[in-house]
Amino acid sequence: MDEFEKLLEAERVPVERFVRFRLSARADADDVLQEVYLAACQKFHQLKNKDAFKPWLISIARNKCNDYFRGKAEQYEIPIDEMTEGELADSRYGVSVVSTVRETLDLLGDKDKQILYLYYWKALPQADIARRLNIPVGTVKSRLHTAKQKFKRKYPYHSEALKGEYTMKKLPEFIPAYKIEASDKAPFSVKWEELMGWFLVPKLGEKLSWGMYDMPSRKCSHIYDMLVTGKARVHGIEGVELTAREAPYSDKKDVISRTFVAQLTDTHCRYLATIRNDGGVRNYITFLDGDEFMSNWGFGIDNCGNETDLAAKGDIRRVGSEVTSADKDFLLDIVGRYTVTIGGKRYDTVCVMDIETYNSGVVSEQFLDKNGRTILWRRYNRDDWAIDRYQKKWSEQLPENDRLTINGVTYIHWYDCITDYIL
Repeated sequence: MDEFEKLLEAERVPVERFVRFRLSARADADDVLQEVYLAACQKFHQLKNKDAFKPWLISIARNKCNDYFRGKAEQYEIPIDEMTEGELADSRYGVSVVSTVRETLDLLGDKDKQILYLYYWKALPQADIARRLNIPVGTVKSRLHTAKQKFKRKYPYHSEALKGEYTMKKLPEFIPAYKIEASDKAPFSVKWEELMGWFLVPKLGEKLSWGMYDMPSRKCSHIYDMLVTGKARVHGIEGVELTAREAPYSDKKDVISRTFVAQLTDTHCRYLATIRNDGGVRNYITFLDGDEFMSNWGFGIDNCGNETDLAAKGDIRRVGSEVTSADKDFLLDIVGRYTVTIGGKRYDTVCVMDIETYNSGVVSEQFLDKNGRTILWRRYNRDDWAIDRYQKKWSEQLPENDRLTINGVTYIHWYDCITDYIL
């Protein structure tokens, strides 16, 4: 094996992950990868610093991906040179233009969008706008001023957190009483766009608060405020940056802040990067960093993430508290339909079970309504989970808590989470 082959073998996984992130069609990604390897082989003699092989290879992959999108653009007759505000994005609908300005407009109300469109896009004088809308010119001026101020606040996505104005939301100290009743109706399919484990939809303008409640005390231990702060790119992949502010319920001033980047595609929701503060140094860990990233943040083949279009697949089967599952690495499935009554409100939900997809020995049940939003999330630990740390089985620590038997193994209910979506 020559030097090029050895270096390529060492970096094959990150470059393949990079290309498959950008190209959703597997066959197209494979074709582009072949072009990357061929170009790298032909140009390898030009690389003077072999220690820079990985970033050099990624740069070739980035260029080949751009060539792919340019070819698509020509096929769909999209004028690339005129796209000063946007980028090409590949989706199940073909090539589309993602515009920063248009996305900002989508965050505004219909009247604001209308007045800005007529004034800036159609270039109509205020008098013509007044006639078209049948309103006084003074009203046009007032609406236009208000709409511009709103647009300015949304663009380029300055957040409350960055201004220091974002305060921890009030959540109940004790989780409201709830009841979970199995339904004899067939489970419905659902579009689930929340980030797995964090409940926030990674879209511009989204924010959410949620609490963690110990069982059986039902008391809130920690609260989390989530906020999408703007767009972000990781290795050329566009997503959004999110902040998560965590504080104990008893002391909301003792705040820990986290930052990470996530991406919502047509079919999946996935993490791209997390940012840690290591001794005052901001440490960026991305999807190209192998096991260091994948063990906590990565899901699915090539970190494709969790599916957003959920329907019962039969991978997990549940009858009461008895659960059996298929022999697969990634086990997340709808297991039934349930009516969840919480805080006096009734919700028609499906239960999504996750069996040890992100943490060995941990199982969750997540009750989603037809909007794909979490009504109630419950965590279970395998009876011997982290026994070296806790020195007791969970059935001894929490003898009153609910239990599940999964493939003959006992799991104990530990804590619940609710969000301000249901409050």
